[in-house]
Amino acid sequence: MNTQYDPDRAALGDLLAAEPRYRIDQLWDGLYRQGKEFAELTTLPAALRARLAEELPPALTEVTRSVTDEGDTTKWLWELAGGARVETVLMHYEDRSTVCVSTQAGCAMACGFCATGQAGFERQLSVGEIVEQVMAARRAAGGRRVSNVVFMGMGEPLANFDAVWAAVHRLHDDVGIGARHLTLSTVGIVPGIRRLAGEDLPVNLAVSLHAADDALRDELVPINRRYPLAELTDACEAYVEATHRRLSFEWAMIEGVNDRFADADRLAGLARRLRAHVNLIPLNSTPGYPVRGSSRNRVHAFHDRLSAAGVNVTVRDTRGSDIDAACGQLRAGHEARPVPAPRRR
Repeated sequence: MNTQYDPDRAALGDLLAAEPRYRIDQLWDGLYRQGKEFAELTTLPAALRARLAEELPPALTEVTRSVTDEGDTTKWLWELAGGARVETVLMHYEDRSTVCVSTQAGCAMACGFCATGQAGFERQLSVGEIVEQVMAARRAAGGRRVSNVVFMGMGEPLANFDAVWAAVHRLHDDVGIGARHLTLSTVGIVPGIRRLAGEDLPVNLAVSLHAADDALRDELVPINRRYPLAELTDACEAYVEATHRRLSFEWAMIEGVNDRFADADRLAGLARRLRAHVNLIPLNSTPGYPVRGSSRNRVHAFHDRLSAAGVNVTVRDTRGSDIDAACGQLRAGHEARPVPAPRRR
């Protein structure tokens, strides 16, 4: 079933075949540039608005909404057709507002420390289901402009490449969000990274690395067994050369697992080779994962070790921890499956 943001411009043209051609422009501009709902598009006849609302219903039904950080962080849990649930987070900063969107219901990558990975994979999201998350957050932002979109919510974006890339184009071409403000995250799907390097928009790429040696990464990020670090770093290098965009490495800090100075030194070698920025992420606890995030002191010591080695590194602001704003946490309490802890080395 098509939902409000699923049809492309040609499909909407077919739907409006009996209407004057200018109706397509009015509808498209109203939905994307203005960000309005069908009922608000008063340039369209009331009967047409009613027909569109019936034939193209919303994809997202709000289950719950949580707000924290004095209103600067909002997280939604949505229900989709068929009962699957996904999450979206809107974060306001002094200089920007960012939406973090989901691309799959659940995830098949099985990273044990990730709440979404614990829940397992349900299904892919459609173009409309992805785009509608941004439009809903945009409406909730009030007068603040949503300037950035990160595909870092539930799911592996490069495992749903066609829908994700169509959503990227919709946000870039029609909503007006520039490529440098769109970021795709991946755990290391090498064919997807290589495909991304050949596409026509130079978006940002963030790789969820979490370990800089194959033995540990095989355990933390199982897809590494299929695409080991040598293949992953070669693909990342090709992406940087093709797009001239900065690469980011995401590193969830796990106490006693990947927060030693030896880990920092291996990470520094990879980051320097690729001129990558490193984001250190204090690990949010999840019900199914029996280890803790690194202490504040350890996170900062790790940061300083990387910085001294010439790496551009930041510690990510952990927004919304009191509302379970990390990916997958809002639904993790009743869906997560316990997983064994990684071996401490």
